Amino acid sequence: MKQSIEKKLNNLLKLQIIDSNIYEIKKVRGALPEEVQDLEDELIGYNTRKEKYNDEINNLQQDIEDLKNKVSNAKKLIKKYKDQQMNVRNNREFEAISKEIELQQLDSKIFQKKSNENEIKIEEIKEEIKVTKKIIKEKMEILKSKRNDLDVLSSESKVEEDKLVKEKIKASKRVENSLLLGYEKLVERQRNGLAVVKVKRNACGGCFNIVPPQRQTEIKEKKKIILCEYCGRIFADVIVKEIKEKKPIKRTKKTSKEIKEKKPIKRTKKTSKAKK
Repeated sequence: MKQSIEKKLNNLLKLQIIDSNIYEIKKVRGALPEEVQDLEDELIGYNTRKEKYNDEINNLQQDIEDLKNKVSNAKKLIKKYKDQQMNVRNNREFEAISKEIELQQLDSKIFQKKSNENEIKIEEIKEEIKVTKKIIKEKMEILKSKRNDLDVLSSESKVEEDKLVKEKIKASKRVENSLLLGYEKLVERQRNGLAVVKVKRNACGGCFNIVPPQRQTEIKEKKKIILCEYCGRIFADVIVKEIKEKKPIKRTKKTSKEIKEKKPIKRTKKTSKAKK
């Protein structure tokens, strides 16, 4: 059965009231949920950094092992060439072997130098790991404290919030899918989560811009869904301000007793100087 515009607006308004109540509950928690999330994200980043440092140390240690093996092989070759040098037949062979020995000695020095540089890098990275671990520890303590605060606030309002969430699911089913989609987009866009409003004191209940009288008449008729031309919120109704009639002030008649009790005003006689 197709719903009337009035019914659609009423369903949207009911959904908005539930959402506003949920918003108020979340508002009590303040920025705590975001702060907890930010700290968790930061900790993920620091732990990832620490893992990268450990991987870098492992790679450098592997390079050091490889360089040590190269130094060892170079020394073996130097010994071998020196043994061959003892059995050369001419100067040409002697010089060729001498050059090989020099090359191996140079390579050995280069490998040793790189190995030492890697050792220094490892020590530097270890210091960075210490700093990172300290930061992680501090952040974890702050996160623990904020989580406890958030748990206390959440536990206080959890029953009420769960109830409202169930009510929201039921209320959402009463709203058409296309209209619900537009409503949800509006809720996300607005800072206070207010998507359906009423006209109060001739102004939009969301952005407080003036709504013309003709527009208000159309809203009251509820023949079509009307949006605020400034903020895009849905108008549900117009609140008409009731003019209270002033009650006449009742004047009580004074009794003769009250008149007698009233003290007469004393008049001072003027002095002869004043007369003159």
